[in-house]
Amino acid sequence: MSPAPVYVGDDGALLDVAEAIAADWAALGVRGSFLARHLDTGERLGFDVDEPMPLASVVKVPLALVVLDRIAAGELDPAHPVTVDPARSSVGPTGLAAFRHRATVAVGDLLLLMLSVSDNAAADTLLDLVPATDVDERLRAWGCGEIRMRHRMNHMYECATGAAGNDFSLALELALRDERVGRHTIETLDPAYANAGSAAALIELLRRVWGDEISVPTATAELRRLMGLQVFTHRLASELRTDTLRWSGKTGSFLHLRHEIGVVEAESGDRVAVAALTRADRCAGLAPDVDLAIGAAGREAFEALRK
Repeated sequence: MSPAPVYVGDDGALLDVAEAIAADWAALGVRGSFLARHLDTGERLGFDVDEPMPLASVVKVPLALVVLDRIAAGELDPAHPVTVDPARSSVGPTGLAAFRHRATVAVGDLLLLMLSVSDNAAADTLLDLVPATDVDERLRAWGCGEIRMRHRMNHMYECATGAAGNDFSLALELALRDERVGRHTIETLDPAYANAGSAAALIELLRRVWGDEISVPTATAELRRLMGLQVFTHRLASELRTDTLRWSGKTGSFLHLRHEIGVVEAESGDRVAVAALTRADRCAGLAPDVDLAIGAAGREAFEALRK
């Protein structure tokens, strides 16, 4: 039996919302962590916020910030062209990862592809320029050591293939079995070896990005702009799309992991950062009910925290 969630909330009403979200997730067979924080008042609600989780493509946010920091320092030229060969690029259904022919793309546009359509090939091409060890070191220097960048995006698929061959359904079965027994056949699902972080660490990163309190303002402003261009709206943004709200986010998906982090900003001035990191207990590549539950959690948290 899984341990009971550890809740956080700055008053009884916020704790009630956190408990309701956790109950809704549990009813769907979803575990994980959730945290929402008002960026101006500091009020927050959530559960299991310090639990480290494999981040999948959510790690592209800190990667982008480090690359943008290098650009701001004059160490990288955003207009520098890089040629990507699909025969040697990373696995993925979008962007350069789905290309069939060589393409030359500027560094700045690799960032756009990585954040807007979660292009794994774009991410790994950027990691050719700024290695994962350098990203990890920079995060520690910024005081973000609870967010770890340990490997390229394609390493997730290499580890899954190593455990299950080319059978994605078997890899998913292994991931679910390993969750139950507490070990990890697929190394990149183990927080000790994966690109990993907690909801609390990710929300603190977003708070600093939105407050221009990390790197330099030109880098954080560009990261906010690029996160605002994400095309995927099926999770946290699903119930936060109105003319008076702006969502800037980044999803992450791999096997049974379904994540998203981001910030919702209202015309009223309210700004709430949200992190939802989930593990489902079913063998399903698609789980729209889980995605919708993540969206409902984001809306409930925003409504509870807005002033």
